[in-house]
Amino acid sequence: MLLEYFQMIDRVEAASVEAGTLSARSLVPMQSPVFEGHFPGYPLVPGVLLIETMAQASGLLVLAKSGFAAMPFLMSVDGAKLRSFVEPGADLTIEATLEHDGSGYAVTKARIEVGGRKVADAQLKLKTVPFDQLPLGPAVLARAEEIGLQAALAASHQGE
Repeated sequence: MLLEYFQMIDRVEAASVEAGTLSARSLVPMQSPVFEGHFPGYPLVPGVLLIETMAQASGLLVLAKSGFAAMPFLMSVDGAKLRSFVEPGADLTIEATLEHDGSGYAVTKARIEVGGRKVADAQLKLKTVPFDQLPLGPAVLARAEEIGLQAALAASHQGE
């Protein structure tokens, strides 16, 4: 996890387009410039970055669902609950489940757990924009490959 670069997902562990699920992991760094101000002497991951982490996991799921043809953008966050503090060094498990996909929008439910304990959850709405309308395709696809999204999808197809 590189907080200051908004790279919140370290690796995708499992993904299934058919089931509409994605599981990812991320390790909160022990040090980051973010912690210098949040909070001095008591570093905590900002809640907005936990929401961003859930949005990125959801976005990866929606990206896979589109066949890597459209970029998902976060449009709204509903019912977000931040249940506990997340400190440096925490090992995050992030789960996203697709609830709806169509008409250029997707709805997911996502949650973050640390050590089996839920620390955050929310419903997220994402707008999808075809990559042929955006210059983001190569960078997004390279990042998805880097964190193992395609490998997780291939593994889910082998298990069917």
